[in-house]
This record gives sequence, C-alpha cells and structure tokens, in this order.
Amino acid sequence: MPIRAATVQFQHAPGDKVANLKTVEQFARQAASDGVQLISFPEMCLTGYWHVRNLDRDGVEVLAETVPDGPGSAALANLSQQTNMVIGAGLIERAADGQLYNTYVVAMPDGKIASHRKLHCFISSHMSSGERFTVFDSPLGCKLGVLICWDNNLVENARSTALLGADILLAPHQTGGTASRSPFAMGRIEPEVWQQRHTDPERLRNEVNGPKGREWILRWLPARAHDNGMFVLFSNGIGLDDDEVRTGNAMILDCYGRIISEASQPEDCLVTADLDLELLDKCTGRRWIRGRRPELYGILTQPQAENLPPREARFSEASTRK
Repeated sequence: MPIRAATVQFQHAPGDKVANLKTVEQFARQAASDGVQLISFPEMCLTGYWHVRNLDRDGVEVLAETVPDGPGSAALANLSQQTNMVIGAGLIERAADGQLYNTYVVAMPDGKIASHRKLHCFISSHMSSGERFTVFDSPLGCKLGVLICWDNNLVENARSTALLGADILLAPHQTGGTASRSPFAMGRIEPEVWQQRHTDPERLRNEVNGPKGREWILRWLPARAHDNGMFVLFSNGIGLDDDEVRTGNAMILDCYGRIISEASQPEDCLVTADLDLELLDKCTGRRWIRGRRPELYGILTQPQAENLPPREARFSEASTRK
C-alpha cells in the first residue's frame, strides 16, 4: 500500500512557540482528515529561524528545550498519537551538557521519538553542529532519514543517509531568497515584494519560482532523490523571515527525482502525495548504489582537496549563505 505523505510551508512567528505550535497542529489535523500518515514541517519552525542569528546566548536559551522530554517534543508526541500520524518539526534543543542544537524532532504514533541535530549549523555561534546521521525505523514499514537545510546541499550527506537505509528523506528547510556569494545561487528578495503580495501577487510569484527560489532548488534537490533512490519531502518557510523572504516551494519527490506534488502559490499550504515504495528496489539510484566501488573513494574522506581553496570560517555562512 502507498504511504500518503505531506509537507508544509508556512510563515512562522519569530520567537512565538505557542503560535507556531498552533499552526503545526492546524496543518496536522487537516492532513489527518485527508488520510496522511507522514507529515514534514520546516526547520526550526517552532522557534523561528533567521532572527536567531541576532540573539545572545541567553536569548537562544530562552527558546531552547530538551529533547525528547521538553514541551515541544511532548506536544508533537501527543499530536502524533491523536492523529495516528508521523510528525516532524524543527526546534532548538538544549542538550544535557548545555550545548544548543538546531534539531528536528520526529514523533511517531507508537510513542517513539527520533531526532536529528543539523550537521552544518551556522545560524548562531552559540549553537553547535551535530555529529551523526539519522536514519530510523518507522511504524510505516519503511526507514526515515533526516537532513536539515544545508545538510542536504552536500552530496556526501545524502549518500550517507541512503547507505544507512533511508527510504524517505525528510528535508526541512528555511531557504530561498537569500543573499549569496555566488552570482548564480539564489539572491536576495526584497521584503517589499512580500509586503506588497496582495497588490502585486505576480511579482512575488515570479520571484519565488525564479532563480532565487524554485529554479535554484531544482538544480540540485531532484538529484538528491534520484541519485540516492529516496523519496524526499521538502518543507520550507514562506514569506518574510526577519530581513529575508523565504520562497516556500514545498514539494514531494519520488525516488526517480520526479516532482509528484508541489505548492502552487507563495502562501501557507499543505502539499500531499501518495508514495509508492514498490518503486524503490529497481529505481536508478539504488541500482547505482549497488554498483559502487568503495575501494576507489578514499579521496572522499580527505578533509580538503588540494585543488580547492581553504575552507572558510565556520560562521561566515551566517550572513551570506550558500
């Protein structure tokens, strides 16, 4: 039987966990009424995202909570059990040792909770990066993997997640419309474009679907699904996020990299699709994985290729990402 899945784009309220959790609950109940079994919400959607770069340590601590026994995790777990649905959403985690992480929590109807700490966290110098990939069994009869935003951009991360057995990749983001050092990767969308969305909706649609949003995403995201033989649930913010405009573009891709459902408008919305897991065994990506020659790949474990410039400082990405 296919798995009915959903992904969400919505504009979070910065710092307002109560309001954001209410939005998550509304979408989850809407999805449940349509028979959805798995739903993915965006990165740090419970806390808000881009404003966090301006917070001091105390400010980040106010938003943080423990996982899996904090209030956000508990609310997701309760909602999962009420709707009989696997639910993933992002927040800020405070670990037992005091470190802070950009974490994605996945609550399951059987009471289990999985979590992934972003491997490449640059939103704040007060937050740390995770040290492990995340793949786990689900009550849906398949394995789920999680990579958060920039984690997905590095091909090694997607391949590692696939090698660990992920059938479906949850790919929560807060992206699009950002200033970039590269002249051909996204680009800033002026806040006024979002603010004038009701009087000039065509301008906003052109921006979020053009090179700063959808066109940029389609250069790489389908390859992550196709080359690694995974279904991908791409969730994202939409609208003004501090001084940037997120482009939404929520979509669901099959294991051939084909878009099987996506957001049609730049607004809060739910995207659903049925995932046929029978496609996995013979899909191109899995056949390619079976043909690998790992004995040739030692270069992939080297910290820096000799023909590339030195890696930039860790937190330089926070202001000019990707």
